[in-house]
Amino acid sequence: MNSSKIRDFLNRISIYLLPAICVMYCATALAQTGAAVPDPTKERLDEVASSFTEDNAFMGAVLVAKGADILLDKGYGKAVVEWNIPNSPDAKFRIGSMTKQFTAALVLLEQEEGKLSVDDPIRKYLPDAPAAWDKITIGDLLHHTSGLPNFIFDKRFFEWRMVARTPVEEMDLFKDKPLNFAPGTQWEYSNSNYMLLGMILEKVTGRRYVDLLQEHILAPLGMKDSGLDDDDLILPERAEGYQPDSKGIVPVRSQSMSVGWSTGAMYSTTRDLLRWERGLFGAKVLSASSLKQMTTATMGNYGCGVFVSSKDDMEVVEHGGSIEGFNSYMIDVPSRDIVVIALSNVSGDAPDKMAAKLLDVTLGKTVTLAKQRVAVPIAKAALSKFVGDYAISAQLSLNITASDEGLIVLATGQPPLQFSYEGEINGHPQFFTRAMDAQIEFIPNATDHLSTLVLHLSGSAMPGKRQ
Repeated sequence: MNSSKIRDFLNRISIYLLPAICVMYCATALAQTGAAVPDPTKERLDEVASSFTEDNAFMGAVLVAKGADILLDKGYGKAVVEWNIPNSPDAKFRIGSMTKQFTAALVLLEQEEGKLSVDDPIRKYLPDAPAAWDKITIGDLLHHTSGLPNFIFDKRFFEWRMVARTPVEEMDLFKDKPLNFAPGTQWEYSNSNYMLLGMILEKVTGRRYVDLLQEHILAPLGMKDSGLDDDDLILPERAEGYQPDSKGIVPVRSQSMSVGWSTGAMYSTTRDLLRWERGLFGAKVLSASSLKQMTTATMGNYGCGVFVSSKDDMEVVEHGGSIEGFNSYMIDVPSRDIVVIALSNVSGDAPDKMAAKLLDVTLGKTVTLAKQRVAVPIAKAALSKFVGDYAISAQLSLNITASDEGLIVLATGQPPLQFSYEGEINGHPQFFTRAMDAQIEFIPNATDHLSTLVLHLSGSAMPGKRQ
C-alpha cells in the first residue's frame, strides 16, 4: 500500500472512529466522576409533567415506573402554599374515588373467604333497604349497574356534606328515590354504590371498614403512608387542598371525610400507590380468579373499582379521583409493567390529562406539551342568552347565571363554579372551568336560540335541555 492510499485509509477511519471514541470517552469520564448519563425518556417525562404547572394549574407529585426502573419520581409546586412547603414524593394527598378500587378488592377478598358472593342480592345484607332494591346485586354495586341515584346530586348535599355523617344518614339521601333504570340493564357511575359496599363489608365481617382496609391491604403491602382520612386526623407531611380562583389559587374547605368513607376518603402517596399496584398485579392481594374478576370490563368499560380498556392492543387499568382541593389519576398497563401516578392538591383536570401523556412518552410515542385553555373576553350583556336552568337527568340539573367574569354554574348538590368563555368551536359557544375537567358547549338552532347544551365532563358528553 503506497503512502497516498495509507493516508486515505486513515482519513476514512477517522470519519467513523473518532466520534465513537469521543462518545466512549465522555461516557467513561461521566462514570468516573459519578455523573449520570442523561436519559432522554426521563427528561421528557419531567418536561411533560412540568408543562402542566403553569400558574399552579398542577401542584402535586408524579411517579412513572416501568418494571424495576423508576423513570419519574418528583414533586411539583407547593404542598402548603402559605408556608412555602414544597411538594415531594413523601407528601400525602387525598385520592378521592381511587378509594373505590380498595373497597372492591376488600369485597372480592370476602368472597374468597366465603362470606359473600357478588351474585348475592344486597338486601340479604341490608334487610331494611327498600323493596325496589330487591334485584340489585353486590355485582351491580361493584360495576355501577344498580340504577341507584348518585347521592352527591341530592339538592341537600352541598350543605349536608360539611358535617360528620353516618352511612345510614347517607343512605337516607337516596333510599326513597326511584331507580334511574332497572338493575343490570345500564351503566351509570354512582358513589351510592360504593358507600353501600362499605356497609355490606362491615355487616358480613363485624369489623369497621377502616380496620379491614388496614389489616387486609395497607399493612401487608407496607403502605405506611396511606389510610382512611378523618376530620380530626393530624397527618404529617399532608398536602393542603386548593382550587383555582380569578386571582390564582385559594385554599378550599373540604367536606367531612365521613361522607367520602368507602367511596372516596383515602389518602396516600405516589410511592405507596406504586406498592399497591405492584401488590395487586403481583398476586399479593387477590387470587388470580379474583384479580381477573376485578379487571374484566363490563358495561361502561368498568370492572370492579377500575376502568378497563384497550390501548394499542394492551389492557389498560385506570381510575381517577376528585375531592375538594384534590384530583388524582393512576394508570397501570400490566403487560408492559408500566404504572403512572399523578396526585394533585389543586382542583382541576391536570392529573388525568398528564397521566395519559406520560404513558405515551413511556411507550415511546411523540406527545405535545400541555397548553392551558385561554379565556376569551365577552361582554356581560352577551351572556344573557346562556342564562337559564338546564336538565341533564332526573337527578342532575344546571342553574346558569351571568357574572362579570363569565358564567356561574350551579349543578345539583354541588358548589357554584366559575366558567370562562373559550370562544366558538365548530360554531358552538363553549365555556370551561379550571376547577375540573368540565366544559359546557351550547348548541344554537337555526334562529340562534339556545335551548340545548352539552356538559363535557372527564371525557363524557351529557346533553341538557333548557327548562
